[in-house]
Amino acid sequence: MTMFTHDVRHTHRLPWVLGLLLVLGTAACSRPEAPVSQAPAAAAGPITIDIARVVEQPLDVQLSLPGELVAYESVAVHARVSGFVKSVTVDRGSIVKRGDLLVTLDAPEVVAQRAEAQSKLQAAVAQLAAARARADADQATFERLKAAAATPGVVAGNDVVIAGKTAEASGSQVVAAEQQVEAARQAAQAVQELEGYLRVTAPFAGVVTERNVHPGALVGPSGGDAMPMVRVVDQRRLRLVVPVPESYTASLERGASISFKVAAFPGATFSGTVARIARAVDVTTRTMAVELDVENTDGRLAPGTFCQVRWPVHRTGPSLFVPTASVTSTTDRTFVVRIRNGKAEWVDVTTGLTAGPLVEVFGDLKPGDDVAGRATDELRPGTEIRPRESKPAA
Repeated sequence: MTMFTHDVRHTHRLPWVLGLLLVLGTAACSRPEAPVSQAPAAAAGPITIDIARVVEQPLDVQLSLPGELVAYESVAVHARVSGFVKSVTVDRGSIVKRGDLLVTLDAPEVVAQRAEAQSKLQAAVAQLAAARARADADQATFERLKAAAATPGVVAGNDVVIAGKTAEASGSQVVAAEQQVEAARQAAQAVQELEGYLRVTAPFAGVVTERNVHPGALVGPSGGDAMPMVRVVDQRRLRLVVPVPESYTASLERGASISFKVAAFPGATFSGTVARIARAVDVTTRTMAVELDVENTDGRLAPGTFCQVRWPVHRTGPSLFVPTASVTSTTDRTFVVRIRNGKAEWVDVTTGLTAGPLVEVFGDLKPGDDVAGRATDELRPGTEIRPRESKPAA
């Protein structure tokens, strides 16, 4: 009985104890936590990187530029008069000298014109001879009458005057006849020269590279756009035309010797001399045409050949160089990271030519400046730098 009563009391006390614990737990959770003290972050130390030095030295590099060989002289031979091809004495590849016969034409109307001109000339000469004979006779008559008039009463004075006027008119007719003879002679000479165009000769020594006509073909002075009868090219001397980019034209010099190679002779090196400079930049290609004279007495080189030209580039003064890895770029700038007073700073530069491991730079730099050996945009301006080892750029 007693044991049962004790258990009942404990059973009624349990809910009260649980409620007390719940209240105490809620109060504990509602108390503000004490602030936790945090240690300040340790400051980052200097970054150790390789350092290179800006060097100043003359620029002397060679570029590989394309070029083309063209004939020193090339002419498309057309007919100067209309006619039929009578004969062609040359063909493609024929070597000719100045004045050699190339093509003979047949034009019967030109022969008829020459005969007519000769006939007119002969008639004019005959008229001149008759006019001179009349003039001589009239002049002699006038002289006799004038001498006779010296004796009073022998010749009337009016007869002397008439004889003088007649002699004067005869002299004028002689002058007119002489002018007609000169005009007829020039006309005959023109026709003769025109007939000479029926024999087409080489204007200079060279080689025939084209032949487009055969006997019986009708040709004429149809203009330079028409197909020529033959084409003659002077190959003893060639022009090497090189389009030089405008950024490399400052060092162009007449008389400089330039070497080049052609695919037809892989093991041979040829040379030419700078002879003509265009002095104007092509707005389409941004290049300036430069011509080199190339001697080709042995005929090994042919017009139209493409070449690889070893083009030297020099600056008027020394240039600044840094290692190629010292230059980096972002979307809006190209720069090097200069190290000054132990801190990094960005210096905008423009790059030029590459000479081995170095690249030419233009910007606010001086010889001896220290720059990052390998630049990156992660080296922000103001970053403390500790050099690993100072290396010259060269």
